[in-house]
Amino acid sequence: MRIRRPRLPRTRTGQRRLVQAVMAACVLALAPATWLFTSTADRLRTVADVPSAPVAVVFGAGLWNGEPSPYLAHRLDAAAALYHAGRVRAVLVTGDNSRKDYDEPDAMRAYLTRHGVPGGKVVRDYAGFDTWDSCVRARKIFGVDRAVLVSQGFHIRRAVALCEAAGVDSYGVGVDAKHDATWYYGGTREVFAAAKAALDVVFRPAPTFLGPREQGIAKALAASGSPARRGDG
Repeated sequence: MRIRRPRLPRTRTGQRRLVQAVMAACVLALAPATWLFTSTADRLRTVADVPSAPVAVVFGAGLWNGEPSPYLAHRLDAAAALYHAGRVRAVLVTGDNSRKDYDEPDAMRAYLTRHGVPGGKVVRDYAGFDTWDSCVRARKIFGVDRAVLVSQGFHIRRAVALCEAAGVDSYGVGVDAKHDATWYYGGTREVFAAAKAALDVVFRPAPTFLGPREQGIAKALAASGSPARRGDG
């Protein structure tokens, strides 16, 4: 069976309408990414100038042979720097532990303790299967209402927008990353992930796993003394 190739319009009117349709499709496709960019413009800072908050939230980014991938290690380095600078008093590490042989949160906690963050200040979320799940669980399960979010630059805007929608007053720290194949893949993926983020904000789906309220963050904060100072927003 021969497949007929689509024919382009031959009239000026038809060609103009085709161009308009293509332009409209492009605008619609980029609208979610534009929303992420504009809605988080005043919420992105650096380790040095981010306002203090009780908790830093670090999102999982994969393991290599059971250890944090380089991208994840950079996120954890930033979280450790925030803790040592007194800008956060506890760290919530959220990632995937859907299989016995793959445990992001435990690997993240071990990395942080090796870098001087007390184990009692690192709380693990084993059901952070995607960014929306992590944000909702941070609020509903761990009681986080204000946080510094830590991720790569290509992901941090989506993290901030989703956590804000989930009820977490958030600032984001986007850590530097080498512009390698993974970086370009992540940046391209975010264009499509922005559409899912917009749907998450509109429909607010329940996380894959919710479960009972946990006291890990409350205990970590209670054990850490006076509240962290709040910076100039």
